[in-house]
Amino acid sequence: MKKHNRDLLILRKEEVEDENSIEREIISLNTLLQSVEMSESICQAYEFFDLNNYKISHKAALISRALKAGGLKPFQFLINRN
Repeated sequence: MKKHNRDLLILRKEEVEDENSIEREIISLNTLLQSVEMSESICQAYEFFDLNNYKISHKAALISRALKAGGLKPFQFLINRN
C-alpha cells in the first residue's frame, strides 16, 4: 500500500509528552485512514443518482468513474448512504 504523507493534528488530554505513544497513535491513525480511503470502501458508502435517466445505481464502476475529476455530468449526484 502507498504510504501517505499527511498532516495530522492530534489533541490529547495528557500533559506528559511520551514520544513513543504519540508515534504509535500516528501509525494507528494512518492505518485506519488508509483502510477507509480505499476505493471499495468509498463505493460501498455512496450511491450514484442520475436525474437525467431517473436511475439510482450502486455499481462500483459508475461510482468510481463519477469520483474522478469531471466525472459527474449535470443533474448527476453522489449520495452518501450513511
